[in-house]
Amino acid sequence: MTEILHKELSESIFKLIGIYQYSSEAIIFKGKLESEGIEVFMRDNNTVDANPMYSNAIGGVKLFVRNEDFIEGSRIISQISTYSLNEENQLIKCPKCGVEQINMVTSINDLKSLLSFVFSLLIVVIPFYSKHKYKCNKCKFEFN
Repeated sequence: MTEILHKELSESIFKLIGIYQYSSEAIIFKGKLESEGIEVFMRDNNTVDANPMYSNAIGGVKLFVRNEDFIEGSRIISQISTYSLNEENQLIKCPKCGVEQINMVTSINDLKSLLSFVFSLLIVVIPFYSKHKYKCNKCKFEFN
């Protein structure tokens, strides 16, 4: 009974503002919100830190703010770009279509990265060798 009451109380006071794959991503957004004076609460970060493979199973690392801070927090988070930036802090443009919606992705496209990935799964760690490329969200073109 007290667990249900506690859950209802926490859901009425706090509102989910973001879900992230890893706690390192969540910490960036948490830091930005806290620098603007908004108190932030993280959930499931210890579980994901203990074993990153659990992130999808538990729904990622969750950030919560107080209900009264949700609108301001959403505005602050929306100012942070989700796309990749170059060394001059400018959005990277796709060389094929010119759109500035580029994300960095990892790929397994050679024997070394495949073996590394399989070995990492066997010993339950994050893969230690992978190739990074940029991928356009619009035309799906991949480039270095």
